[in-house]
Amino acid sequence: MNQWKLKEIVLMSILGVVFGFIYLGFFGVGKILTSIMAPLGLGDLGYEVIYGIWFIVSVIAAYIIRKPGAALMAEMIAALVEVLAGSTTGPSLLISGFIQGLGAELAFALTRWKDYRLRILIFSGVGAALLSFPYHFFTQGYDALEPWVVTLMFSARVISAILITGLLGKFISDQLAKTGALQGYALGKEMKQKKRDDHVA
Repeated sequence: MNQWKLKEIVLMSILGVVFGFIYLGFFGVGKILTSIMAPLGLGDLGYEVIYGIWFIVSVIAAYIIRKPGAALMAEMIAALVEVLAGSTTGPSLLISGFIQGLGAELAFALTRWKDYRLRILIFSGVGAALLSFPYHFFTQGYDALEPWVVTLMFSARVISAILITGLLGKFISDQLAKTGALQGYALGKEMKQKKRDDHVA
């Protein structure tokens, strides 16, 4: 059941590549939000309010494919694409990608990769936030900020993970499945079975 099929590996890789470029593009969005919020003294929240976008491929890949490692590997591929595409952050992005993907993967691991309900998808996003924040705290100098600023940043990241990673990630996946493009994958099969059950009812 947990053995990967070639089409699943291909889809996970495609998702990783696509979202790698999306992630790269959102650095620009973060810069804009930072400049807008800076006059209010909240510039440090510029990236945090949208940080969930950088976890989203892990939830989408895991939710669609439903195999151990999908969340972690998809996030790592996205990070690698960012690096190869010329991100100014450089190779350290691979470490961030690993930590974020691991945090997301742990949520599914705790259910033995058997539960993909919304609450688990949200927990996956929150897991990525919880694991990544301490790493960035030390590597990006958050320890030099006022405690109340750090608290706001952490809260914003977690809320972003809930809304963007969990809720939006599920919505995107479900909409994609409704097109029929995912019929050969776990989510597509679940959707098909649900339609049959509805017709029977």
